[in-house]
Order: sequence, then structure tokens, then C-alpha cells
Amino acid sequence: MAFEQGLSGLNAASKGLDVIGNNIANANTVGFKSSDAQFADVFANSLLGGGNAVGIGTQVATVAQQFSQGNVSASSNPLDVAINGNGFFRMSDNGAITFTRNGQFQLDKTGFIVNAQGESLTGYPVDANGLIVPSSPTPLQIPTGDIAPQATSTMGATLNLDSRMAQPVTATFNPADPTSYNNSTSLTLFDSLGNPHLLSMYFVKTATPNQWSTFATVDGTPAANVDLGAGAGVATPLDFSTAGALTTPMPITATIDLAAVATSLGLVNGATTPLTFKMDFTGTSQFGSSFGVNSLTQNGYTSGRLAGLAIGQDGVIQGNYSNGQSRKIGQIVLANFNNPQGLKPMGNNQWSETSNSGPAAVGAPSTGSLGQLQASSVEESNVDLTAELVNMITMQRAYQANAQTIKTEDSIMQTLVNLR
Repeated sequence: MAFEQGLSGLNAASKGLDVIGNNIANANTVGFKSSDAQFADVFANSLLGGGNAVGIGTQVATVAQQFSQGNVSASSNPLDVAINGNGFFRMSDNGAITFTRNGQFQLDKTGFIVNAQGESLTGYPVDANGLIVPSSPTPLQIPTGDIAPQATSTMGATLNLDSRMAQPVTATFNPADPTSYNNSTSLTLFDSLGNPHLLSMYFVKTATPNQWSTFATVDGTPAANVDLGAGAGVATPLDFSTAGALTTPMPITATIDLAAVATSLGLVNGATTPLTFKMDFTGTSQFGSSFGVNSLTQNGYTSGRLAGLAIGQDGVIQGNYSNGQSRKIGQIVLANFNNPQGLKPMGNNQWSETSNSGPAAVGAPSTGSLGQLQASSVEESNVDLTAELVNMITMQRAYQANAQTIKTEDSIMQTLVNLR
């Protein structure tokens, strides 16, 4: 019986050394989870239920993976993502779903986010309005086309007009004559094709107390091409109270005759004309201090190309474009299991769902029991090399001890054979 016991011990120790060796070999594998060989004793039972009190050796009960957190280290790849907490990335290989903790991703030739094996990272898509749609996860794809321009529909200006100013020396407004107005400022607007147009605004103190006239030109063309609500080329008054607060109702509906602007410049206009937008001077004041521009805003922009990506802790992928705009592209999802030990290892740092693991609970990062994401980072292997080397020495001693058991039993058997 000692031969069988010793042999089972050799097999168990050998299996344990295999597990330790695999852990050490993957000490630098991103997202790798170490394993432990767990052993159980073996007893032989008779047909009637009687047992052998001595036992007949040992066996490997299971090789259990340890899903403890690995260290998170920085990476130079913006698509590298580490999970800090529970959860697995959900990967799709033409519909075959696997799970991984290795967040080393890249883009394939069609713009899908994939791992080194070409499997697609899945997540929630966005709708036409750029909102995340928490539906069934699909492979995430980064759009490579330009985003369409947006024509200016609103603009805002917050200024201070100096109440101490006198009327201009020249009575008739002329944008080319600085003596015909008191102050000016400018702002770039965009038409439906994304073409920029410089809107210049001029402010003229009038003879009426607490009143200013506002004129505007576009791209240096005549003021007659712009209507600020009072008529093409006609001044629009801005009235203030004795406390310096703006009393003119806002916003003003302004229009620009882009066809006339293009004709003045010897060009052909292809954008929607006229360009109509709301002009809002709310917050503008008339105090006894120097002219100043506090803010100038407008909501238009030209077309833009993808310039970079940013991934948030909640898994939302944000595309940053060359025109200064940003767009949500999708949201990475995570999956968790009631029993991660029940997952089936598939190699390449991937696992598949089994009946023992239970179904995957899929959701957005930082929700429920799911961890959060860290972009431009990777999760290192959770292998403790020092502990593994100590375990290797211990397992080696166990192997030697079981070999010694067989050697001793052989010596006893030899003594019996040599009896006369």
C-alpha cells in the first residue's frame, strides 16, 4: 500500500509543481490570475461501507484560480484599460463570447476595438443624438469619418460699455473710420457648410441718455449685409437703466445675407442663406469703467476629424475632434459572475461561461458590484514571485519525501524477499 500512497504523493506534488511553474511563467502576463493546486486525501471503502482507516494516498481536488486584484501600472497606449475591482471585459469572436481581464486593446482596419487575438470588445452603442443606449452589448467601433459642421444658431456677448464716453466725432457710422464709433469687438460664426465668418460688432454712443447703437459687418463687407433686427444695415439700440443694467429685451433675431457677402468678396455662396441666429446681450452693462468684453460665445463649429480618444472610469469612450468638439462613441461594459471559480480557462487570458460560474451579470463600470476602469493602464499579473518560489521549495520537499516513502517500502520488500 505504501507504494500506492507514495505514487499518489509523487503525482500530486508533480501537479503542484506544474501549477507553480505556470504561475511563475506568467508573472509578466497582463491580466493573468494565479492558480493554487488544492489536494484531498483518498480512502478506499469496501462494498459494505467499511473504510480503511489508514488511507491510500492523496489526489488533486482542483486547480483553483485566484481572482485577486493585480497591480495597475501606466501604459502609453490610450486604448489600454485596466479594471480596478470586480468584473471582466466582454469579448466577441463572431458572436462567441469570452471574458478577460487583459485590457490591452487596439483598433483593427475597420475601426473595431480588438485584442491581440482579433476579438472585439463589446459595450453599449450611442444613438443619433449621441446618448448611450443600454441595450444588448455590441462590438465597439470607432467612427473614422468627419463629423458634420453645425451652423451658428445662438451667440452671446457680455460687455461693459463705458457710460463716460461721448458721442463719436464723426456722426455717420463707417466701419473703416474709427472716429465714427466708440468701441468694437468680433466673433467667428459658422454657416451650414462649416465656413467661418467674422462678425464684427460696433457700438456707438447716441444723444439719447443711456442708449447705444449697435452695428455689425461680416467678413469686412458692407453693414447692409447684416440685419440685427431693425433692418439691413440699420442700427439696433441697446438701452440701459440709470443703474447701468440692460433693459432692451433679449435675444435679438439677427440674419446675415451670405449670398450678398459672397458677392461682395467675389465668391459664390453654397451655404444656406440667410444665416439666422439669436443674438443675446444679457448681462451687458453700462458702468463708469472702461470698455471690456467679459465673454463671447456661439454654438456653431466647422467639420472635424477624430484627433484622440479618452476613456472614463465609467467606461464611456469620448472622441475628441480637430474642431474642438467631443462626442460619445460608446461605453465599455463589464461582466461579473456569482462563482468566478466556475469559469472555464480558454487560454490567451480568457475564460468562458459555464453552468458552475452562473450567467454573466453585464453592466456599466462603477455600477453595482462592478469595478471602475482606468485608461492608459494595464492590470499586471497577481502572481507573487516570492511566495511562488517558497511554494516551489515546499513542493519539491514533498516530492522528495514521497520518493523516500517508495524507497523505504522497496527496502522493506527487499528484506522480505531475502528471508530464508
